[in-house]
Amino acid sequence: MKELTVVAAMCGSFCTFAQVLPQWERLAGQGVWLRPVMSQAAAGTDTRFGRADDWKTRLEQAGIAPVITTVDQAEPLGPQNMADAMVIAPCTGNTLAKLAAGIVDGPVTMAAKSMLRVNKPVVVAFSTNDGLAAAAQNIGRLLNTRNFYFVPFGQDDPAHKPHSLQADFSLLGETLRQALEGRQIQPLLRQK
Repeated sequence: MKELTVVAAMCGSFCTFAQVLPQWERLAGQGVWLRPVMSQAAAGTDTRFGRADDWKTRLEQAGIAPVITTVDQAEPLGPQNMADAMVIAPCTGNTLAKLAAGIVDGPVTMAAKSMLRVNKPVVVAFSTNDGLAAAAQNIGRLLNTRNFYFVPFGQDDPAHKPHSLQADFSLLGETLRQALEGRQIQPLLRQK
C-alpha cells in the first residue's frame, strides 16, 4: 500500500484481541501508519483474555501516537485530515448498533463520525454473538450506508453459537485496500 494513515479502532470483543492485534502489527509492518483508538471498555477492562493495559500498550506500539480514549481526542481526526481511512476491528454488536443509529457517545463512534463527515471510508470487522439476531438489522443498515465497508464474515461456531458472526480478520488489509478504491471486497459472506 502507498503511504497511508489509518485510524485503528478496537472495541470490547475481548475474545478476538489475540486475532486482531497481529493484523494491526502486520499493517504497521507494511508501512501503514496507525492512529490507535480504543473504546472505553477495550481500554479499561481486564478480562480472562488479557489485561487492558497490555492490549493498549501493544496497539500503541504498532501506532504512531498514543491511543485515543476520549471523544474530544477523536473529534478532529476527519476535519484535520489526520487519516485516510478508519478500520474498526474488532467491532462489537453494541458499536454496530450505535453506528447504524448515529449515536456518538465514545471515542470509536466519534472517530467514525469524524471520518464520515469528510467522506473517508470506515471499514468494519465485527465480532458479535447476535449477528444473525438483533444485530442483523444494523449490519443490513450499514451495508446500505455510504462509506461503510465490511471485512468478509461468517458464522464462527454454528453448532454452539448459531447467531454468532465474526469477520475474517486476515482479510483486514485487502478490505481496506479495496475500500480506499470505493469497492466492497467480495465475496462478503465466508464459510469457515
